[in-house]
Amino acid sequence: MKKLTALCALLAVLLGLTLGMAAGAVISPPVYIDGAPASVGAVLDKSVDTTYVPIRAFSYAIRPGAQVSWEKGQAVVRCGDLTITARENDCYIVANGRVLYTRAKVTSMNGSIMVPVRALAGAFDAAVEWHDATCSVSVTRGSGAILPAEKFYDADALLWLSRIISAESEGEPFLGKVAVGNVILNRVKCPDFPDSIWGVIFDRNWGVQFEPTINGRIYMTPANESVLAAKMCLEGVSVVGDSLYFLNPAKSTNFWIMQNRSYVTAIGDHLFYA
Repeated sequence: MKKLTALCALLAVLLGLTLGMAAGAVISPPVYIDGAPASVGAVLDKSVDTTYVPIRAFSYAIRPGAQVSWEKGQAVVRCGDLTITARENDCYIVANGRVLYTRAKVTSMNGSIMVPVRALAGAFDAAVEWHDATCSVSVTRGSGAILPAEKFYDADALLWLSRIISAESEGEPFLGKVAVGNVILNRVKCPDFPDSIWGVIFDRNWGVQFEPTINGRIYMTPANESVLAAKMCLEGVSVVGDSLYFLNPAKSTNFWIMQNRSYVTAIGDHLFYA
């Protein structure tokens, strides 16, 4: 009997792994779009406190006539004034050139690409509300498409933020790149630093702040992932709170930050301090 119980437990674990989502994803909450039921196959993954929806079914429901395809390893949605791409294991989707944080990673289930509903609805300029009492999701349509990148991002801010992220975080994970961008934007908002991205990068009030400004790396073309990270930062996403400093202790020769500022977190090889 003990052997049979152990075997059943093992099979349950293996089944959970084959689903493509965490074992906690066992609830299928109803979804309403503008008050009408929408059969989109939503799944609540309790392990990450996130409701996922299949990108194809949700896109068809919220924008009838949408076209969904699989191209170069990612799902692509096209519908007039909107293009969305979603790739499994990314923590973001791209909508009209903008980078929308999904918090929980894009995943797959039974052959469908599953995207956190708030991010996907946001791409369609729709609002999402979760109802605890009924364990349901309400989606309210907006304009139908998020404002495109060229109308949302300031080109100069995006250029310089992308450059400093690329120069300072080569080899760092994606969220580590976002974190570096967060530090720059936190400094822009802080009265102790210049009030522009360019000003923060080239700040000399207490000596050189960022080595790429003196070795020339700041002028290199930023890597694509750094541009994506910069866009996410400009969307208002923060992964390091009020951090104003970062360093790689394995490469640093000055440890004033560690000795004088409050530790926040570590991402990749960087330590972040407020």
